[in-house]
Amino acid sequence: MKMLNPRKARLERRTIGSTNRWRFPKQPFSGDLLSLSQMCKALNLDFDEALKDPDRLCISYIQKFFSETFKNEAIQSEEADVILECLGFKWELHQPQLFQSETLTKLYLAALAPGTTSSLKGLEKLLQAQAPGKIKERSPVKRIIISLKINDPLVTKAAFVTALKNLYMSEVEMSMDDVLGVLASAHILQFSSLFQRCVAMMMSGLTPSTIKNFYLAGCKYKEEQLTTACEKWLEMNLVPLMGTQIHLRKIPQDLLQKVLRSPRLFTFSEFHLLKTILLWVFLQLNNKIQAIPIHETVLAFFTSFPKNCCFLDRDTGQSLVPLFLCLRLHGITRGEDLEELRHINFFPESWLVRVTANHYYALESGGDMVHLKDFTNQALRFGLLFSQEYTTYSKMIAVYGFFFEIKGIKHDATSYSFYMQRKRHTDLEVSSLVGEYTLVSLRAERLVKYEIRAQALVDGRWLEFRTNQITQKFGFIKPTCKSHALKIQTVGIPIYASFAFIFPIS
Repeated sequence: MKMLNPRKARLERRTIGSTNRWRFPKQPFSGDLLSLSQMCKALNLDFDEALKDPDRLCISYIQKFFSETFKNEAIQSEEADVILECLGFKWELHQPQLFQSETLTKLYLAALAPGTTSSLKGLEKLLQAQAPGKIKERSPVKRIIISLKINDPLVTKAAFVTALKNLYMSEVEMSMDDVLGVLASAHILQFSSLFQRCVAMMMSGLTPSTIKNFYLAGCKYKEEQLTTACEKWLEMNLVPLMGTQIHLRKIPQDLLQKVLRSPRLFTFSEFHLLKTILLWVFLQLNNKIQAIPIHETVLAFFTSFPKNCCFLDRDTGQSLVPLFLCLRLHGITRGEDLEELRHINFFPESWLVRVTANHYYALESGGDMVHLKDFTNQALRFGLLFSQEYTTYSKMIAVYGFFFEIKGIKHDATSYSFYMQRKRHTDLEVSSLVGEYTLVSLRAERLVKYEIRAQALVDGRWLEFRTNQITQKFGFIKPTCKSHALKIQTVGIPIYASFAFIFPIS
């Protein structure tokens, strides 16, 4: 015989709030959802996140309570409320300052009244008892001792002291040498205002000597704003700045690969970029060298390997293949440069054959670059670095017998224009490029698809100006010999001007 249950089990319901709203208990939060929503809005918290982590809601409530309660109150006495044991030292702290740190708030509440964080009402009563108006009514109690263990090697005693000082002072001075440790300390303390101040300072202090550590810190603490700033800075400065300094050795391979894939990457030419990456590889394999070698030294090093196998096919080179796949080797068109690549035996023969074949077919077709389908990722790139030294910058380039001048002009303190124009091989400016074996195309017109881009750093933010991708026939006389001009207004210096183009089928 089966016993029958006269009533089905029902979920317990409870009355919540003055309006007697019914709510079913549901983990992790069981209470008045409307009230919770209103509290989240007041505290600028995400409602869904509050449901997942009600303890965080309590901590935010506490911090808001104390920021309002002690807004106009000085430190009540020289007597500290809390003793913090950390890094083998003891620090005395006061309540109003302690509650700026989410980590210290949790430790303090856990020591003051274990289990209280589960109830907002309990917390409110507890905190009201600690408020300034109640201090005289409290009987003297022993100062609470809290302990914090830190395993982050970036946190030094000096950096941690600076972070604690920021609990009491709004603007404690930090040097660029200390900011990394202070950032790590702020992360441990969950001291958000100090953490963001460190991030802003690091973003404005990017240099060849700091880029590596700042980038790794951004990855470690999942601070996307900082890692993005490092990537953008390196996109502009990899070739013109890092390529001339020993700090190039410190750039992590994953960061280098991200930058090489970026369409915003600045380079004077594809061959300049290749030389920079070859130098980076050289520095990885020669740790004892403390000065930038000349290019011939780098070439001699790679040439010294046995000829039976190219460098990228060796065990030491295979992990570097993804880096060199990001390069646009087809953008290297000078015969001398291509001969240099073959001489050092660095690239697989199949790579060089493909590049040579593409050049051959383009020349047969009058310059048409049939093999280039993706303008954004395959266009040939040339650049001008515009500083305050001169009011006009220009550079002559030659591709498949066609000659172009890329040019930048400063009109006044904040006004600039950039354009490219076709030149005859008989023009005086071109004479230095024309040799006995130089290719010269006599075609009256050349169809060119191009884009001009300029970037400058202003108040810690990269500003980008660009034309559309324009397809235009270039002749020898005006107005067809000159491209559309990119006109910009900026106070940023230097200006990184990039010219990207291909010769489509014509």
